[in-house]
Amino acid sequence: MQASTRLAFLRRELLPTVTFTRYFSFSFVGPKRLDDIFKKEMVQDKTRTDISDLWYTYHENKENVHGLCLGGKEADTLLPRAKSSPFFIQPIFRDDGHFMLVSQFFEPSHFMLAYLEDYKMDPASAQPLLTVSIFDDYSKEKDLTLVRADILNKGIEDGEGLKVVQSILDNYTNDDEYLNTKAFNTKPESFDIDDFVAQQSKKWKNEIGRAHV
Repeated sequence: MQASTRLAFLRRELLPTVTFTRYFSFSFVGPKRLDDIFKKEMVQDKTRTDISDLWYTYHENKENVHGLCLGGKEADTLLPRAKSSPFFIQPIFRDDGHFMLVSQFFEPSHFMLAYLEDYKMDPASAQPLLTVSIFDDYSKEKDLTLVRADILNKGIEDGEGLKVVQSILDNYTNDDEYLNTKAFNTKPESFDIDDFVAQQSKKWKNEIGRAHV
């Protein structure tokens, strides 16, 4: 079966309707608002650098939780793109092979990920492995976007989860990478899944846990 045919079949399984629908049946377990993590009024007068330092410090000793920072303009790019292209796939590489996660964006600012095979069998019962929250509270005022990732399942190692989160951010903020994400959602026949996995494999091997403001 050719790559485009395989992808078209895969997308039909993932996106059975054109209308965006909430398929996962579980409730979002990560923080839904920035105020759920810290009181915004306590940092309102702090600088961009102060807030990002506090964000990293707050998360650095927490198990299976990561805090990352982006520029404010990146949230302005990421969130509208995620709304219009809410689904994507994320490979996790181990030894000489890989397995797939499926990610889905939920407005206003959250991603949830599950095993692709579980999702294909029954989207309603697929259990979350990872959640990602994008907080744009300071994107305009301080040119700062705060990102929180919660790894919920021990089947995903901490370092693997961080790489997946960074991949998601790249998929929606990097113009070239977003072409794949958009194609997957709107023109699956143009999406080359084999080429995508090969590109992701190279990134996976070269990834050194970057996170920057």
